[in-house]
Amino acid sequence: MRTIRVHKLGRVEYADGLELMRLAAERVRARDPDADWLFLLEHPPVLTLGRGADASNVVASPGWLDAQGFEIHETDRGGDVTYHGPGQIVAYPVVDLSARPDVRKFVGALEEAMIRSCADWGVTAGRHPEHRGAWIGVRKVGAVGVHLSRWISTHGLAFNVDADLGHFGAIVPCGIGDPSLGVTTLAAELGRGGRAAPSLAEVEERLAGHLCDLLERERVAGDFDLHTVSVTATRADGKVLLLRRSEERGGFWQQVTGRIEPGEAAPAAARRELLEETGADVPVRPLGYVHGFALGPAQAGPVGGGLRTGQETGFAAVLPEGFEPRLSGEHREWGWFDPEEALERLPWAGLRRSVRLATGGAGPRVSLAPDLAS
Repeated sequence: MRTIRVHKLGRVEYADGLELMRLAAERVRARDPDADWLFLLEHPPVLTLGRGADASNVVASPGWLDAQGFEIHETDRGGDVTYHGPGQIVAYPVVDLSARPDVRKFVGALEEAMIRSCADWGVTAGRHPEHRGAWIGVRKVGAVGVHLSRWISTHGLAFNVDADLGHFGAIVPCGIGDPSLGVTTLAAELGRGGRAAPSLAEVEERLAGHLCDLLERERVAGDFDLHTVSVTATRADGKVLLLRRSEERGGFWQQVTGRIEPGEAAPAAARRELLEETGADVPVRPLGYVHGFALGPAQAGPVGGGLRTGQETGFAAVLPEGFEPRLSGEHREWGWFDPEEALERLPWAGLRRSVRLATGGAGPRVSLAPDLAS
């Protein structure tokens, strides 16, 4: 029996989730190690367009989407338009199916995992005769959309535990225009009978167990390989300080970042890193933002099968007027940038989110697909 590493990542930016799957697929393809991956996570509000998506199934205006903090991404999965957001468990099984190359069985396993998870709380779910996913009567509680390349899977399922049903009004979910069909959540179905909803963590654990059983994989617990902080430093005129890493460390621009040492609290780590990387000794404030991400071999070395997962906590700091950083050996250049320009220079979605939060939401939040740009 093949093993599968189960990682519970919490909040993950959608672009970072795509990179996570790409790196994992590389490791599965290389048999390094001989294990598959299952990532369980939440995305911030995002609309994703599959290969067969009709752009007209996004019915909300760009202005409304921007005001709600939505992003839009085109993807290589099958299916039409799908919503992801808080209160929804997204499961990405990155697995090698070449020993049993059966697409229908794989998709059926993803649906069955959600059906069994509903049953764990006494809710009867099943399949619809015409549409994929998990259904409770005429209401869809979970969607499935996968991509296969040389029988290695990416993408997966989205299970509505306690998501904001109002957000689904931004789209024609999965392109299903039948007005007699709707969308629901496990919490809403339990609420109809006066029952309390379980926590997201409880459902996530049950869903993981069902997926491992149905995919016939032996579960191996995964954990974050490192815990880090980022500090978005600004000055009174609103400009953002970015540092450019040395070429041997990637050569890209970023805020102050660094790992949390054993036994160190995140705020203490943030203030220490700010001092070490810039020479500034000022208070830091939490942004209320914690997210998971992946680092490939080029950034982190061949640890954890060539893929490392991290969890980062965001902070902000205000530097005094006229301050000039004293760079450490990690960086070779620094500069002050308007928030919009800083967003363009940053390579990772999580770092861009931190800039938006630290600067009051500056910069575009919607990545429009080409057909929607007009």
